[in-house]
Formats: sequence, structure tokens, C-alpha cells
Amino acid sequence: MRLVLWHTAGKMWEDTTVQLRKQALLEGLSMGAKNLTSKGNRLIILHIRVGGVKGFVPESELCQCYIQKLTEKFSYHLITGFYKVGVKMASKEAALDKCDVANENTSNYGSSVKLRRELGLFSAVNLILGVMIGSGIFVSPASALEHSGSVALCLIIWTVSGMISLLGALSFAELGTVLGKSGAEYSYFQEAFGNIHKYWGPLPSFICAWIYVVILRPAEVAIIVMTFAEYAIQPFTTDLEAGYKDTAIKLASLAALFIMTYINITSVKLFVKVQNIFGICKVFACLIVIGGGIYEIARGNTANLNKGFEGSTTSAGGIALALYSGLWAYDGWNSVTVVTEEIINPGVNVPLSISIAVPLITGLYVFMNVAYMTVLSYAEMTSVPAVAIAFGARVLGPASFLIPLGVAIATFGCAMSVQFGVTRVCYTAARGGHMLEVFSYVNLKRLTPAPAVAFQAILTSVFIIVGNIKTLIEFASWFLWFFYGLAMVALLVLRKTQADKPRPYRVPTIVPCFVLVVAIFLSVLPIVHDPSIKYLMAVGFIVLGVGIYTVFVYYKKTPTAILRKLTFLIQVLFESVPPNDRQD
Repeated sequence: MRLVLWHTAGKMWEDTTVQLRKQALLEGLSMGAKNLTSKGNRLIILHIRVGGVKGFVPESELCQCYIQKLTEKFSYHLITGFYKVGVKMASKEAALDKCDVANENTSNYGSSVKLRRELGLFSAVNLILGVMIGSGIFVSPASALEHSGSVALCLIIWTVSGMISLLGALSFAELGTVLGKSGAEYSYFQEAFGNIHKYWGPLPSFICAWIYVVILRPAEVAIIVMTFAEYAIQPFTTDLEAGYKDTAIKLASLAALFIMTYINITSVKLFVKVQNIFGICKVFACLIVIGGGIYEIARGNTANLNKGFEGSTTSAGGIALALYSGLWAYDGWNSVTVVTEEIINPGVNVPLSISIAVPLITGLYVFMNVAYMTVLSYAEMTSVPAVAIAFGARVLGPASFLIPLGVAIATFGCAMSVQFGVTRVCYTAARGGHMLEVFSYVNLKRLTPAPAVAFQAILTSVFIIVGNIKTLIEFASWFLWFFYGLAMVALLVLRKTQADKPRPYRVPTIVPCFVLVVAIFLSVLPIVHDPSIKYLMAVGFIVLGVGIYTVFVYYKKTPTAILRKLTFLIQVLFESVPPNDRQD
């Protein structure tokens, strides 16, 4: 089948309509006949835009006609592809003459327009480092210490948080390797529960996508970007009033968001290069803090550390909140499973990258907290909003500017990586019918999910404008562990329902069971300990998601005409087409 896109308008269209209809009827094309004509084995797809405006052909009627009546070898994104090679003829004859050229230039779109495997072991490790080492270790130490009550218990909290993160990550490694799909929890829920019931089966995966894509991850990116802005502009805002400083932080946050969005839209290879550079810088920043702590200990400044368990909390709710703060800093241990389809040799590189990155970060975090507590007292750590800045001012003297610079680099890289991951969840959910289909489209040239990236940037900007950083941390953490626990259930279900499926990596059953218990603990006890409105808001978002699922996904009551126009607009803006869904 030879294909070509022919643009025409006005008088020429009126003169040729009758002939086109006749030819289409001869070929047995009754649906969308006014837009089709055929000559031999060559098909012309006509897209008419008044005034000569160029565009794509997302019309579902035309697409279905093409797929059902002509061939199943291509999908309708090939039609949009012909627009991109610039085939624009003044007449039908000229279009037919150029038909073979158009087919040659675009015949590979169907197989190549998709996300590619471009992340090796080093890049996978660096992705985990990039996501995990971010704002938490520079903002959360104060919260973890405040809720735990003592230096020793706080260090135990950080160590236990690292162990829990490693166990959770290894469980996700099994899920990621056995399924081989991107999207992490969304894909796991869909695979484990999707076929259990027509209505209830797909609901967990939809709620996961709804919360992750619309609320949780955009809020997380907003938190990290705002931390970046606070550190980056700190030398220039010391004399500003509080109101002006808040405005400056938000403006700097939006500027950083624009830059990272551009990087993620432009190229996966560009993202990897930038992330690798930022990863080295953020590890260097951590080592500066640790080195400063070692220096102070060598000088004998151990008075704060000698207080041990003095003032430790005995409240289960308080310990849960301390774990929240610690685990927030470790969040991102599942990031490599979000992009499984872009990992080279995932059966090996997914579990191996986790086994390298998470223990390394645990060591860095524990020693960084030792350094903080060596220099700063309990009162100082719990009263300053930016612990690393206070540490740098006390230890580094004239070189203290290295701390805000290093933290700014760390948080920017972290936000960019989190955005990279959530766009893949959005992409996977759209591909599964749980988000707007256009969010699964891929840029023709750059092979990035550009519409999904732009959508996430818009949501994040809203959180930057209206969000509160401390409230968002606890608000987002509740959702995180709710879904992590459900993922452990999915792992156990899949071991029963897909027992014969090859498992390149498998964790002992006790591991997901333990992580599930921890997830229940972290999801329930904070609500009992502090039943504030933010947890009711979290439940409210879930209920809202159920309503949206029922109307738009289950009953498919969608505004088709509006979505068609929106799809057309987004495709033109981002030069995007539906991907080929076949996995490598």
C-alpha cells in the first residue's frame, strides 16, 4: 500500500469531490469516502483545512475506515507522518507522481516512533541517584530529628529508612523484570488486578495514574524545584522582605521548571548527559558535608552526638512521622522501574542498579546526618529551614557558597529526573486508556513523550504557585506508601496468577510481606496520630478519581468533538504521533 498526504482547499476541492467519492465507492470505502481516493495500490489521504492551514488527521472515522477496509499493517499515525516529510502537492496528479518518494521517506514511522532503550547500567544507577538525592536530605533532617526527639533515634530512623527503601526497591525489581513494562505501580496494578472484575479490576491502576500524574508527582517536583530556588537565590535575597522573597522563589522555580521541561522534551540522550553531570555534582556536595563533619569530629566537637537517646519519642505516631521525613529523602528507589522499557537488558540492569544505588545513598545519608548533628544543636537544626546552608556557614567559612551551589544542582537534577519518570507513567496510562490518548503520543523527530512532559509542567507550575512545602511533603508521602503497599499485594497476586512466567529476579516472600506491613503502618498511624484535614483531602482525591473513572473510563462518556480538536492542537504544537506499542 502506497500512501501520500495531499493538501488542498477551496475551488480545487469542490471540483474534485465528486470524482473522489466515485473512486472511493469503487474501492468499497463507504466511511469517510470524501477524504479518500485510490489509484492502483496507492492511497491518497486528503486533509482539508480552510485557508490552507496545515495539520494532522486525527479524525477517528477516517482512521477506522483506513484500518478496517484497507490494511492492518499500518496504524493511523502513519497518516500524520506524511505531513511531517512535507508532501504538499498542488494537484492530484503531482501527488501521485511523488507517491513512491513519500512512502520511502515515511515507511519506517510505524516501527520507529516509540521510546527507545537508551539507559544502560551506569545511566540507570545515575537515574536512581538523581531522583533520590534531592531536596529531602537538605530539608528533611530537621523534620526527622524533630519527630524522633533525639540524635541517636534520628540516626536509627535514617538507617531503617534506607533498609526499608532497599527492600521495597528489590520487590519492585522483581515486578519490573517479570512484566517488562514502564509505569511502575500503574502497570503492576493493571497486570495483577485488571482482569479480576470488569469495573473494579482496572480501578486501582486508574486511581494510581490519577494520583501520581495529576497530584503526587507534580507536587513532588514543585517541592524540589522550590527547594532549588530557595538555595539558588539565597545569596541574593538576604535583605528582601518575606513577601518579596516568596515571590522571587516562585519565579525562580518557574524558570527552572521551564529549563528542565525543555531538556525532557528535547531528547532522552540530552537528559542522560545532563543528569550524569548533575549526579557527579550532587555526590560531590554530599561528600563536602561529610568531609566537614569528619573534620569537626577530629577536632573533638562531639558534644551533640554524645546526647544519644536523650529526649527520644515513644509515640508510634511520632515515629511514623519521623519515618515519613526520612523516607521522603529516600523516595525515588523505584524510579528505574518507572522506565523499564527504556532500560537496556532490564532483567540484569534493573535489580543490579538498585543493589548499587540504594545502599550507596543510605551510607551517604547516614554520614551526612552525623555531620549535621556534629555541628548543629537540636534547637538549631529544628529552627532553620535550610539545614545545609546553616552547616556550610558554620564549617566552610568563605567557601560556604559551595553548599547552596551544590544543593541547587542536586535539587535541579532531582526535579528533572522525577519529571522524566512521571511523564512515563502518564505515557503508559494514556496508552492503557486511563489518560487522554494524546499523552501517549511521541514526538516524531526526538522520540520523547512531549505532550505528557508539557502536561506535567503545567500541573507542576500550579503547585509551585499555591503549594506549601512542608504540608506537601506529608500530603504526598501518604499517597506514596499507600501505593507502595498495594504494589506488594500485586507482587504476591502475580506470583499466584502468573506462577509459570519467567522471573529473571525474585525476592524472598518475606520481603514484600514486610514492606506491606510497613506501608500499612505508615498509611494508618499518622492519620490516627494527627487526623488533620490533609488526610481527608487525600481520601477526597481518591473518591474524585473513582467518579472520573466511572464516567469517563468505564462508561466512556467523553466529549469526543472537544477531544478531537484538542488532539489536533496538541499534535500540531508538539509534532507528535501515536507510538508503536511493540516492545523490543
